[in-house]
Amino acid sequence: MPLDPGAQRVLDLIREVGRPPLHTLSPVEARAASAASRKVLQPDPQEVAEVADLTCPGPAGPIPLRRYRGLGAPSGAPLPCLLFLHGGGWVINDLDSHDQLCRALANYTQAMVIAVDYRLAPEAIFPAAVDDAAAALRFVVAEAASLGIDPARIAVGGDSAGGNLAAVLALMGRDGTLPAPGFQLLLYPATDMAGNTPSYQRFLEGYPLTTATMRWFIDHYIPDHAQRIDWRASPLRAASLAGTPPAFVMTCGHDPLVDEGIAYARRLDQEGVSVTHLHVADQMHAYLTMGRFIPASDLTLRQAAAALRVHWGIG
Repeated sequence: MPLDPGAQRVLDLIREVGRPPLHTLSPVEARAASAASRKVLQPDPQEVAEVADLTCPGPAGPIPLRRYRGLGAPSGAPLPCLLFLHGGGWVINDLDSHDQLCRALANYTQAMVIAVDYRLAPEAIFPAAVDDAAAALRFVVAEAASLGIDPARIAVGGDSAGGNLAAVLALMGRDGTLPAPGFQLLLYPATDMAGNTPSYQRFLEGYPLTTATMRWFIDHYIPDHAQRIDWRASPLRAASLAGTPPAFVMTCGHDPLVDEGIAYARRLDQEGVSVTHLHVADQMHAYLTMGRFIPASDLTLRQAAAALRVHWGIG
């Protein structure tokens, strides 16, 4: 299917300004380039009822978190909570890169979102991001009362690399090594570090995420090739997905990760997990953080929030 006109405008703009592909930059330069693009691509952040920065204990020191309470969410009762892991190939992005997205999800769910600023590669390679994400989930469950969270209604979610981490947390919860989340929200997730699906051969240049860029991310995150088949890196390679929580999986058509995302949704379904799979055929990877040009990003966030609201029983 042809690319959405708004997404095409983003690609045209990238060419016009001459932004180099991320995989031609150092990680530090890539982080700066990504940060510089936010004000151009993202809509103005929504007001929320409450936002606060905090930390939780982590394996390498305190992990920064950001807590959002959505507009319309009651202030006197424990709220459902989405623990959100940001995308960025485990190499770039942070709490600020996904602040606009998390604010929208908090408002659209009328609940709470807690974003996690996990350690990035190559300074902290696999499994550092997994360990930090796991520590954040343990903290949210243990401190649910003080955080104003309903411990029976905690979901994990994220986009791209964050979707990968959320899927891993769901598997760890199923296996009993973590408190089990009740839902998994996976937005164009990375699920297999092998990078050998047909879609890896279709998106070779011109997109924010190309095959070369994805392989650059993986090389920084998991330099040891033998570790890439570990299910904590490649959840699609887990022996079984049965028993993981209900899921919302979003994939998009113009994305090197589309085949592995579809495969993950299918496996969830085949192995008895309740799953809603939304495929946005005319969109490209990372469009959820390009809402100034791509109105469909807001629609998708509202659909994801609706799935959470239904699961949580929010009318």
